[in-house]
Amino acid sequence: MPIPKSDKIWFNGKLVNWDDAKIHVMSHVIHYGSSVFEGIRCYNTSKGSAVFCLREHVQRLLNSAKVYRMDVSYTAAEIASAILETIRANKMKECYIRPVIFRGYGEIGVNPLGCPLDAVVAVWEWGKYLGKEALEQGVDVCVSSWTRIAPNTLPALAKAGANYMNSQLIKMEALTNGYAEGIALDASGYISEGSGENIFVIKDGVVVTPPLSSSVLPGITRQAVIEICKELGLPLHQTGIARELLYLADELFFTGTAAEVTPIRSVDKIKVGKGSRGPITARIQEKFFSIVNAAGEDKQGWLTYVY
Repeated sequence: MPIPKSDKIWFNGKLVNWDDAKIHVMSHVIHYGSSVFEGIRCYNTSKGSAVFCLREHVQRLLNSAKVYRMDVSYTAAEIASAILETIRANKMKECYIRPVIFRGYGEIGVNPLGCPLDAVVAVWEWGKYLGKEALEQGVDVCVSSWTRIAPNTLPALAKAGANYMNSQLIKMEALTNGYAEGIALDASGYISEGSGENIFVIKDGVVVTPPLSSSVLPGITRQAVIEICKELGLPLHQTGIARELLYLADELFFTGTAAEVTPIRSVDKIKVGKGSRGPITARIQEKFFSIVNAAGEDKQGWLTYVY
């Protein structure tokens, strides 16, 4: 999906023109993938433009940086302020937000500690990641031949650029074979996640999602859906999920900032349930969009208003 330009990017504390936000080709991040980042959405709600789970996203960004020994000079409050400033500078009512912290130009070699840290916030208009119709009709997916990163290799709890080389292999394989997305297994053969989404399984009225120990990114939307299930009185478990449960499930859905809450209608060409969005997924989806559209009281404080 092409990136539409916006006017300004926040780059190391200053707003610069989109076309002037450049780095050197010898920056450490280009050669070694040394970056951490977030994907965040700003929604045009009934009460004004609002960022969903801003605090949680910024904290996860800083957590990822800490794992990779990145000594970030900005506080969580300063990063959150930079995000809001960038949205306002671009006069956007709704957008996708990409804050990224990376090792810049300084030294070459695997040791990154001598390289400076750069921080960027970019925003742009972006629609539904898996397609607008996917929210109602669902998507066709496959189980990937690529395994998710194993424990004690790359830290799955960190949202790091290097991790997404694994995600790219999962995604490209799925697209090449005619699917919208792939689902990866963990190193023990249990369900992990999609290339950029967490996954939920519904069987006999019970909602199940893989635990963080299955090489799962602690998704912000994942946690929101867990809270939504509690509010709706739906039983939910975080436990290892065998691959065959994907074929036997009554309903499946992805969650993520980009995917939001997207039903899965088939896995490996095996129909999930009736092959369309199921009733429990629809309830969760309805509740999620009522929150991000500020249709009701925001008891959790998930929305941060921009204007």
